[in-house]
Amino acid sequence: MNGSNLRALPLALLAAAAAAAAPAPRDASPEVSERIIGGALAGNRAYEKLAELTDTVGPRLSGSPGAEAAVQWALRRFAEEGVSAHREKAMVGHWVRGAERAEVIASPTAAALPLAITALGGSIATAEGGITAEVIEVRSFDELRALGDKARGKIVLFQHTMSSAAGYGQFAVLRHRGAVEAARAGAVAALVRSLATASLRSPHTGAMEYAEGTPRIPAAAVATEDAELLHRLIARGPTRVHLVLGCGRQPDVESANVVAEVRGREHPEEVVLLGAHLDSWDLAQGAVDDGAGVAIAMETARLIARLPRPPRRTVRVVLFMNEENGLDGAKAYAKAHAAELPQHAAALEADSGAGRPLEVAVRAGEGAAALLGPQLLPLSVLGIGPLGEGGEGGADIGPLARAGVPIASVRQDMTHYFDLHHSAADTLDKVVPHELAESTAAFAWVAWSLAEMPAALPRTPPSPTRAEGAAKAAAPAPVSGREESWRAPR
Repeated sequence: MNGSNLRALPLALLAAAAAAAAPAPRDASPEVSERIIGGALAGNRAYEKLAELTDTVGPRLSGSPGAEAAVQWALRRFAEEGVSAHREKAMVGHWVRGAERAEVIASPTAAALPLAITALGGSIATAEGGITAEVIEVRSFDELRALGDKARGKIVLFQHTMSSAAGYGQFAVLRHRGAVEAARAGAVAALVRSLATASLRSPHTGAMEYAEGTPRIPAAAVATEDAELLHRLIARGPTRVHLVLGCGRQPDVESANVVAEVRGREHPEEVVLLGAHLDSWDLAQGAVDDGAGVAIAMETARLIARLPRPPRRTVRVVLFMNEENGLDGAKAYAKAHAAELPQHAAALEADSGAGRPLEVAVRAGEGAAALLGPQLLPLSVLGIGPLGEGGEGGADIGPLARAGVPIASVRQDMTHYFDLHHSAADTLDKVVPHELAESTAAFAWVAWSLAEMPAALPRTPPSPTRAEGAAKAAAPAPVSGREESWRAPR
């Protein structure tokens, strides 16, 4: 039976197939695979958790009441399912969106038209009454610099050609540093074409930064359709836009990571960490980014906690706060747990949406594949083949990776991830329940395998970055704004 045929099976049949057909790796009985893989597929409990989080808590931007409500919800759900959990303090950035609108000013070559825009996370507001200026279009920082003084007093529009998930890693720098480069050229505001692979005039937000010594200018994302409109209008003649943003940074607030554990039976001091981020952007429910990861991680903890005996090592689930616009939760965890990072046996992160699992990969020291590969045989029922190389991890476990902790990844289908990412379209109805269940099964099995293997994965070789340790990895970035790390999705 191949992976495509499995997609059509009802979850109950797939769970039965997992229990009956999955070969047992060394040190694992068929009963364990039935309880973990079969349990994830049969119960649909991950989707139930996701629905409850998105529908009863909603948007969870760092520092907001929704973020605190999410922390309380997670603690309550862990307690209801018999999983030990607690909150760990993290001071986080607090940015508020406010009013936002833009329109093309009528001219002989352009009609008066509203634009679909949304402020970038971290942006300052426009002055009262907004900004009206001519728009100038560029496709790179080099092209902007080549304009010399031609950008002075203008609104800079950053265009790009993102059409697939792979383009995010290439073009995210335009959103991240566009306002800095535009300000250095003398611009009064920056617009960035949404980093999206599909759109129905839904602008996609995301974090941006400011730099010391450079003027701060407002920055917003414009829907891909309206970026194309501006491109056509600019080709016809000078095009002016009126922009109003009411957003702004508030004082940092106290928040928390939620940390849950299933304590290991033989080596409880050795930790296998599964992370996801509890915060989301404020435009929608944050179902795909990263409510799905939260549901995967929480259901993993429940499945492993219900086994007749715990794995050899401790499985620790961390629901990080503030991944989207500052990574403050990741920094707080790395600082608080710096002394025990050498005892972190492995880490993986669920932050690639709700699509079905495609492959498991690992980045660790020599011999890791020989140790982990045989443990993953039961995942063949999901169409997952041999172990891949180069586990990417995620932004929140970046400090662990830099400290030399082995990183495992469950690579998911991200074909439509950037249709929704950071936009008002990131809602529960986009999640396919059986695909979320399959990814839950894969993450849970990988986490259990890493915790149960007789020998831990070899750590990655020392490097200058890793040798600096977790303390430096957790230090703030040398810029004045909040910085988001992004991964290049596969």
